[in-house]
Amino acid sequence: MSFERYVAIGDSFTEGVGDPDPARPNGLRGWADRVAEVLGSAGGDFGYANLAIRGRKLPAILDEQLEPAIALAPDLVTVYAGANDILRPRVDIDTIVERYDVALGRLAATGARLVVFTAFDPGGSAIYRPLRGRFALYNELVRTSARAHGATVVDFWTMREYRDWRYWDPDRMHLGPAGHQRMAIEVLDTLGVPHDLAPLPLVDRPAATRAEQRRENLTWVREMAIPWVHRRLTGRSSGDGLDPKRPTLAPID
Repeated sequence: MSFERYVAIGDSFTEGVGDPDPARPNGLRGWADRVAEVLGSAGGDFGYANLAIRGRKLPAILDEQLEPAIALAPDLVTVYAGANDILRPRVDIDTIVERYDVALGRLAATGARLVVFTAFDPGGSAIYRPLRGRFALYNELVRTSARAHGATVVDFWTMREYRDWRYWDPDRMHLGPAGHQRMAIEVLDTLGVPHDLAPLPLVDRPAATRAEQRRENLTWVREMAIPWVHRRLTGRSSGDGLDPKRPTLAPID
């Protein structure tokens, strides 16, 4: 299976936050770039656009990225949206997925191969576990919408290896390089695209005492959690002022 016009839309997950590469737009690589590198290696006139911007909630993703994505006439589209909404204190999941469903219908009508993701399972995280019910409801609605529109589902929810924090960035919110590589492999395998990607080595962290764990947790709260909450309370986003890293279709090295 080959594709020539790949467009990725979404939030930080698709932009590639947690997988730094100073040589790339926005200083990020990410799973979508890794997928595009494989697709582009088949030769031909391949182009890749990535419209995702970190911090975007589902309505903003659709308002800002849906029309530009359709205008690029893709033959492959990946969509990830909703996690930033689920993490808010209040969210109407039925309403946001209704909008998502309409958008998936428009994308499917273009004839492009459409790939959507379930959200990850927070059951292994003391931080996010209280929201597990929300994630489960969201996922069931996404699966239902995907079936209705013939979309392919990458089932992040069932990928239990992501309970290993070595796949994640130290901010505990985004995938690290190993996590992005693993997701790229999953996307390609789900699409049935041959590749030679291999999992990256997982870096073992030194065993920490309870006192060290407490200090680490306090540092995370101070440097990651509190700034995130403050942005939510003040109506700001980590993506404010950022442009999509790849707004037009272009080859990728």
